[in-house]
Amino acid sequence: MLAFSSCVPETGSYLTKGLGSRESEQKELLKLLASKNHDSETAFAVQNRIAGNLLEAGQTRSLVLFLTESVERDYQNPYNAYWLLMTAHSYLNDGAVKIAEYYFNRILKNHPDLEIRGKSIHMICLQNLIRITESPEMQVAYYTDLITRFGSQIDLGSAYFNMGRSYEKLGEWELAIQTYSQFLSYGAFNIIIPGVPDAYEYAKRIVDYDSSAKDWTFETLDDLVTSVKKAIAQYDYRSLDRYRAKVNFFAMSWKQESSDNNSQADFRMLDFMRGNRIRYNDELDASSNPTEAYLRTWGWSQYVNIWYLYFRKISFPADPEIHGRWEWAGIYYGDKL
Repeated sequence: MLAFSSCVPETGSYLTKGLGSRESEQKELLKLLASKNHDSETAFAVQNRIAGNLLEAGQTRSLVLFLTESVERDYQNPYNAYWLLMTAHSYLNDGAVKIAEYYFNRILKNHPDLEIRGKSIHMICLQNLIRITESPEMQVAYYTDLITRFGSQIDLGSAYFNMGRSYEKLGEWELAIQTYSQFLSYGAFNIIIPGVPDAYEYAKRIVDYDSSAKDWTFETLDDLVTSVKKAIAQYDYRSLDRYRAKVNFFAMSWKQESSDNNSQADFRMLDFMRGNRIRYNDELDASSNPTEAYLRTWGWSQYVNIWYLYFRKISFPADPEIHGRWEWAGIYYGDKL
């Protein structure tokens, strides 16, 4: 039987102030906690109720003082990880993110893991640290720990994708690509990552780019557009097929999503050039910008006569030789919406 009398401060007056109707119960709980006639489980339940009363009454400062003093007075208390977790969440709820981060890390470094109501405290700490830290390097460390220790309890696809993003921020492209490859192996086609539309396609494009020849890119947009126009004017379908991006080239209507399986272009330019009179605008569409450009063309088919050729500036720091070059990335069918 463990004695927990040392968990109660010499004066407990601050633990009963501002509790209203809970004050009487709180006083009885404090007396019970100060006694030695209980086991560790009972002491935990009593202390947790005391803390809960403070939390429900909005007495955050008193709660934090009670929890941290309890830990300092009885460093061998097997439930210290839980008390410090409550402390971290209290600071987090008050917007004191850096202090919360300190306590989450303190739990991981100094206290053995503990399951409360079937949940690992260490896993909760790692998930919170991943969410609040501003350091990509630390995010990688936390994700690595989370995946290694709790892989069966988390969404591994999401964890690998986000770890890949952290490697990107660090400029560790080889590790980022390896991590994205692991993410893709889970086949999470419809995964939703906040702030990253079409996360699966994003990762696939990076991995596929890395393994491709990358021989379809052009130094400048002018070079690309001039070459495509010349091939159209000469009905040179072989050159057009060569100019098309070999990774994630799409052909779709303006309403379709690039993740739609039907958006992938699986045809030869010859199939649409033979017997047709194809024309193009002299100038790029007015909606073009420094990273994307559109060329309106027509005459391809009696069913879908108008095609907008879509050109894109390549953003791929993993390979400086093609980063910043241009590619013909796809086709939009029909007039712009």
